[in-house]
Amino acid sequence: MEGVTERGGDVGSGDRNGDTGGDTAFEAAFEQLCALVTAGGVVALSGAGISTESGIPDYRGPNGALRRHTPMTYQDFVGAPGARHRYWARSHAGWRQIADAVPNPGHHAVTRLEQAGAITGVVTQNVDGLHQRAGTVNVVDLHGSLSRVMCPDCGQYSSRRELDARLQAANPDIEVVGAPVNPDGDVTLSDSDVARFVMVGCAACGGDRLEPDVVFFGATVPRPRLAQAVALVEGARALLILGSSLAVMSGYRFVLRAAELGIPVAIVNRGPTRGDGRAAVRVDAPLGVVLPRLAAAVTGRPVPTSIG
Repeated sequence: MEGVTERGGDVGSGDRNGDTGGDTAFEAAFEQLCALVTAGGVVALSGAGISTESGIPDYRGPNGALRRHTPMTYQDFVGAPGARHRYWARSHAGWRQIADAVPNPGHHAVTRLEQAGAITGVVTQNVDGLHQRAGTVNVVDLHGSLSRVMCPDCGQYSSRRELDARLQAANPDIEVVGAPVNPDGDVTLSDSDVARFVMVGCAACGGDRLEPDVVFFGATVPRPRLAQAVALVEGARALLILGSSLAVMSGYRFVLRAAELGIPVAIVNRGPTRGDGRAAVRVDAPLGVVLPRLAAAVTGRPVPTSIG
């Protein structure tokens, strides 16, 4: 049954720098959001927008990287000549910026809400691991994690930090400091830097087809992982969208499923989303502003509003 939830509060973002004070529309929608989350049984679906305040750009937000960067598809990675080599060269140069990112107040607020029993699980479209680093326990990494590497030849999984150490030893002169990092953890390199990059093989079998444990554009989410995420949403009392435009079906499918089951949907995101028409509550404001205030209201305990 599509459209079973009525369109509720739709709040603007004030001066779009997080100042929502005195905005009666914001306050009304925020109260609706508080009531929804306080009742518990909430599953959160998070997207790139929750990590932008940790310095990781998104694809489709106000400063989205799709305007300047086309992500590599899985078909290119496995089939296009030199694509895998180019991916690892660019990823090696940018991965540490993702690895060194720290959870921001939005991530910590989600953890606080889980600890209070208001949020029962998180399905994240992100591959940065920041929810887990903030202390959230029940997380489904829908699109995988950049912290792991897989060898399709022997099936061995290994740590990305272990691979990074080996790549640093093989490429002591390739270091890009301060270059803009893309949402998938790579940076743009010159053709000459890509050409001189030395890739290493699997430490277990020597295979030369290492893959990051992520779902590339054009690939599908593994069935067991998708089933786990769907089960979380189907068992929820409410679905809370955090920082996702819902532009791709991998995230939007959960909004559609919630609508079929009559589960109310709340959205907190900068800018419009594909699911706005199915939202009972919609808040257009920075997550680093809204989520700490939400967690404080629900739990009665303040959440730090600085990164760290």
